[in-house]
Amino acid sequence: MKRKWWQNKIAYQIYPKSFQDTNGDGIGDIPGIIKRLDYLQELGIGILWISPVYVSPCADQGYDIADYYAIDPMFGTMADMEELLKEADKRNIKIVMDLVVNHCSDEHEWFRKACEDPEGEYGKYFYFAKKENGKLPCNWRSYFGGSVWEPLAGTDWYYFHSFHKKQPDLNWENPKVREEVYKMMNWWLEKGLGGYRVDAIINIKKPLPFQDYPADRTDGLCDMSEVLKHASGIGDFLGEMRDETFYKYDAFAVGEVFNEKEEELKDFMGENGYFSTIFDFSQTNAGKSPKGWYDNRIPTVDEYKQCCFNSQRKAEGSGMYSNIIENHDEPRGVSYYLPEVARHDMGKKLLAAEYFLLKGLPFIYQGQELGMENMAYTSIDQVNDISSIAEYEECMRVGMSKEDAMKVISQYSRDNGRTPFQWDDTENAGFTTGTPWLQVNPNYVRINAKEQEQNSESMLNFYRRLSSLRRSEKYEDILVYGETIPYLEEEHGLMAYFRKGGRQDIFVAGNFLEEEKIVPLQDSREKQVLLSNADVDWAGESLILKPFQVVVLSVG
Repeated sequence: MKRKWWQNKIAYQIYPKSFQDTNGDGIGDIPGIIKRLDYLQELGIGILWISPVYVSPCADQGYDIADYYAIDPMFGTMADMEELLKEADKRNIKIVMDLVVNHCSDEHEWFRKACEDPEGEYGKYFYFAKKENGKLPCNWRSYFGGSVWEPLAGTDWYYFHSFHKKQPDLNWENPKVREEVYKMMNWWLEKGLGGYRVDAIINIKKPLPFQDYPADRTDGLCDMSEVLKHASGIGDFLGEMRDETFYKYDAFAVGEVFNEKEEELKDFMGENGYFSTIFDFSQTNAGKSPKGWYDNRIPTVDEYKQCCFNSQRKAEGSGMYSNIIENHDEPRGVSYYLPEVARHDMGKKLLAAEYFLLKGLPFIYQGQELGMENMAYTSIDQVNDISSIAEYEECMRVGMSKEDAMKVISQYSRDNGRTPFQWDDTENAGFTTGTPWLQVNPNYVRINAKEQEQNSESMLNFYRRLSSLRRSEKYEDILVYGETIPYLEEEHGLMAYFRKGGRQDIFVAGNFLEEEKIVPLQDSREKQVLLSNADVDWAGESLILKPFQVVVLSVG
């Protein structure tokens, strides 16, 4: 693998609206990120992904962009953004922004002009159609529910949106659209941006002409995951984008890609891939149902392990995945992947070490390093997330009680990852002096950064040790570039693997069960404990793992 500047970094995602408010309006801002850069530097962060701060009406929390060249006043000014780039650079942190170009906002100038003349120049920036014989062009369901076709008020035209109706899809088949996108991307890269997290990019290629696919619910519509199986030729767009932007600046790019085909993996993240890396969503996708959240099934610990190992095998020789347990679109990882009995510091540290030390670029989502947890919602009125509201309506439609529906929402809502960061145990968790835009999780009094800074055995300090280990001169080559070799893969409740480094390896073993587990290590080489969440016990050459214990060894 050709070595690149980003491969030995540790990445962190900030959801700006919920990170740190500095002006008391209840909304996090760019000055708040600047204020906390030292905290991130101490965590060992080298890449900082910031969710959208562009001008937006926020129908989908900033992922509906009305002006790609301007900072939304709720987050600050362009001068604040430029200061952030400068201050981050002083700390050897590269800033990565969201690239949201499958769609824009219906308040973007392009769409406003398109609505004036759907058959004109700007109409061709989007997808407009009329009914034929009373029928829409296709029966696809948007990601947020309902048809992808929305009527344009006062006309007989409809426009296409894969996501919210205020997020019209851009027509990437139009070279003028692509030219405008690349111009905007390079404008930011010229400012010193380190790269992009590329949002929902697989959706830019539609299977055209539009047609129906088999319905998967009683609404007569088809899930977009099925639609994307029929699309081909996206590489033409992505290769062009890479050549016109990323390559010119040696920029980092991580793709949000849900539907890559295994044989195409190297195209997406190889040495000449469209992106530097793509996220591994195999664990996220496990157990998901096209019927809706009510029909989802949380993966077992063995299924989680298998997803991780299968991804490691697929990526070897192709490139590096970016590894996550949560992000702004998912519930908190510790509340999702861990059984309820393991949702304590031992279990949280177990999950942290297992994902973090796999081959790939580890991403930490804000608050993950504290072990922040899901909320327990009792009413849909407490929920802000538009996808949660749509899924609640689906639960009602299939006859669930409100109580059971709210259990589903509490488990899967994107608001779980968007509650304000828990800095301390003062009012509003130190996030704001005003009224938070979203309710703070009441458990901030026991889960917060200030308390964990002072506790050497805290989650925060465990993540710092993981970060330090991955960046250490002695082990960096093994942990960044060494192959992942699963160990005792079929053993129930055990997730163990070697990271191969030639004469010296690193061994990771974790017990996801409530009883002790004996792990035989038939290896005569010298062993040294590098990290563990409990005292390490041996029986001859076998490790004795306590319930929910993880041990990291150097071997050799």
